[in-house]
Amino acid sequence: MPRIDRRSFLAGGLAAAAIWRPPGSARAASFKTDPFSLGVASGSPRADSVVLWTRLILEETAVAVSADPFAPAPQPVTDPIDVEWMVAEDEAFSKPVQSGLFRAVPEFAHSVHVEVKGLQPGRWYFYRFRSGNAASPVGRTRTAPESADAFRFAFASCQQYEQGYYSAYGDMAGKDLDLVVHLGDYIYERSYGAQLVRKHGTGVPSMLYEYRDRYALYKSDPQLQAAHAAFPWLAVWDDHEVINNYSNDHAPDAPDQAAFLARRRAAYQAWFEHMPVSLGLAAGFDALRIYDHYRFGNLLALTLLDTRQYRSPQLKGSAAADQPERTMLGSAQEEWLGRTLGGSQAKWNIIAQQTLLSERDTRAGPDTGYNLDGWDGYRAARARLLDAVQSSAIRNPVIIGGDLHAFYAADVKRDFADEKAAPIVTEFVGGSITSDAPSAASLATALAENPHLKFASDKHGYAVMRLSDRSAEVDFIGIADRKQQNSPANVFQSFAVADGAAGVNRL
Repeated sequence: MPRIDRRSFLAGGLAAAAIWRPPGSARAASFKTDPFSLGVASGSPRADSVVLWTRLILEETAVAVSADPFAPAPQPVTDPIDVEWMVAEDEAFSKPVQSGLFRAVPEFAHSVHVEVKGLQPGRWYFYRFRSGNAASPVGRTRTAPESADAFRFAFASCQQYEQGYYSAYGDMAGKDLDLVVHLGDYIYERSYGAQLVRKHGTGVPSMLYEYRDRYALYKSDPQLQAAHAAFPWLAVWDDHEVINNYSNDHAPDAPDQAAFLARRRAAYQAWFEHMPVSLGLAAGFDALRIYDHYRFGNLLALTLLDTRQYRSPQLKGSAAADQPERTMLGSAQEEWLGRTLGGSQAKWNIIAQQTLLSERDTRAGPDTGYNLDGWDGYRAARARLLDAVQSSAIRNPVIIGGDLHAFYAADVKRDFADEKAAPIVTEFVGGSITSDAPSAASLATALAENPHLKFASDKHGYAVMRLSDRSAEVDFIGIADRKQQNSPANVFQSFAVADGAAGVNRL
């Protein structure tokens, strides 16, 4: 793997894009504003392929941060636009590998999803786009290796735009990583909290163009763009990409089910249009399968779950009211998960989902309280997931999650009340990029009431996992001040999981 100064690469890549002039143009187009203002991204890395993404932002549909929320919808550009793409082995593009044309259509907001096949495994590639007189920034991506002795990936979630700046992504872009996994709440559908440092500028989205504008606003952030341009990403959604605490076809804040499903369909389409995912997902947006499985040699198998689209409605009252038929994943995804885990030969098996799997009693003393929107409200489903892990006999299972705006490290047990029980799985939850954290007092209570929770922190940031034959090491990386631009970051706690021994160990 080449060692590259990431910050120098990003600066150089932007400069290279400005002077790139390949022969021939896909279309005689002349843009008055930069259509590539949302940057570039890549994702879905396989051993021989990767998906390249960008979206053309045209003058007629450019997002206006201070727009009147009651203004009529912007008039769409109805013409398809051809976009050239190029992949090369080097940043200077002196060693081209593949190139071609992609027709960006207005039905998908002129988004570009190029699945480049026939690539070499475990290789870094550079890519860029051009349309008419405009050229994109340069991105860097990597295919999945067929064999690996080491692998490094970051995981992150919860990036409410108004509550802070994306210094965490600026720091992430400078790391030596192979992959980024985003665990949901990429956008937020409405304002939350106080002391906001920037504004959405528009109301709560419910229409497709409104969700598109919300994504465009978030993706206009240069530090988020830098992290996308630096590495391939895998992404799943949580609730705020649609509406807070929704479950399948129900949402507490949207009692009209038909209206909610139309809203969900718009949100799913906008998610597709702004993520580096396969064009094949665009077959329909009434349902959109995002759970998937990726292999990185025999070192790592990474399974992405969807805990929103298929779940039973949230309980009202007590967690004790949970019933065996209630589900978090849905029967089809549960069956798929069992088959997928059963076929894994990887040394490390990472299950990426949206939140904390471990039990978390939130009340001090003999009384108990649980987050019914999390796995504590779906205890039978949690037991089935653990059954799938144990029956598959996979090696070194590790759960990662987000959602709670706090860092956690935990030992996952069959019976959380048995302090002497051996852990089945090790779990790490990353803190939020910007979204408001819980109070220090609530985290102290969680640690006191739940001995299997080995660590908790209210810092903002992300996590990095380093895998080798011998261990999985996890760094929790915190930002000094999310409300300051370019705030410094540092590793504030590290952990290790030894090969063949589940359980959290502090470094």
